[in-house]
Amino acid sequence: MSSFRTEIKLKKSPLIIEHSKSILTLGSCFAENIANYFNHYKFEINVNPFGILYNPTSIHYAINMLMGDYTFTENSLIFYNQQWHSFYHHSNFSSDNKDQSLEKINNSLKISREFLREADFLTITFGSAYVYMYKKTRSIVSNCHKIPEKEFIQYMLKIDDIIYYWKEIIKQLKKLNPKLTIILTVSPIRYMKFGAEQNQLSKATLIMLSQLLKQEFDFVEYFPAYEIMMDDLRDYRFYGKDMIHPNDTAIEYIWDKFSETYMNENTLKMLNKIDKIIQARNHRPKNPDSEAHKNFTQTQLKLIKELKSEYPLLNFQEEIDYFSQ
Repeated sequence: MSSFRTEIKLKKSPLIIEHSKSILTLGSCFAENIANYFNHYKFEINVNPFGILYNPTSIHYAINMLMGDYTFTENSLIFYNQQWHSFYHHSNFSSDNKDQSLEKINNSLKISREFLREADFLTITFGSAYVYMYKKTRSIVSNCHKIPEKEFIQYMLKIDDIIYYWKEIIKQLKKLNPKLTIILTVSPIRYMKFGAEQNQLSKATLIMLSQLLKQEFDFVEYFPAYEIMMDDLRDYRFYGKDMIHPNDTAIEYIWDKFSETYMNENTLKMLNKIDKIIQARNHRPKNPDSEAHKNFTQTQLKLIKELKSEYPLLNFQEEIDYFSQ
């Protein structure tokens, strides 16, 4: 029988992600897509403490700040279009109130700095090798905050320019946290602003960076999210309306590949049990005062209690509150 697709089959990793492990994520919006699944399944996770970051240099800056004792001050911010912004952060950290912006930035930095020191896994998703350099400071920014493009110099990073300082920072990460494992991936979202050819060059640079780091360090893994999207899911039914971003079906498929690679059978079964409880919470009963619904909620509370006895770290407080109403 003929096969009408090329399925990418991945080997089971000896590294196991389970609920006793903590995960810090950094990188593109696809990193947040995957982090949503970790959150859904009740893992201990810290997601993008600087907001969405796309290029390797900005992610490098973020890791440096997490490892150090840097504190943001008024001089770290810029004021544009009635908002205070940080060039190192996503616009989610911007505010019309300078003190509020600084408080949000520094609180996130403090929490995530402590988290990194004890984390078991760091997942990094590179989005693009393109960077924007702010002309006034000659520094690469993580977000342009809608400042006119003429204020920036745009160019693509070269592998020779970034591999050295990425090797150095990974050594520093391992020194800071000896138990840390790093999983690198390249976002399957195509960066088409400069055309298909430039997108491929950009992604190739990121893949090469990831592979060189994997070869250099035995605690660095590479997960082929971009390759799965481009080869395994090479059909536009797996894209959103813009024909660039993966749709929910594609993201779920990539998550399934990820979980099958890095989770053991016991954890995968646990995901299924957790998902059923969350689906039950999201169910809206026609008659919440009925005896049938009361029995239903008691059954769910019993299931949660059983899971909590097996895995005390699981946080079902939201579900317990809902079913206890």
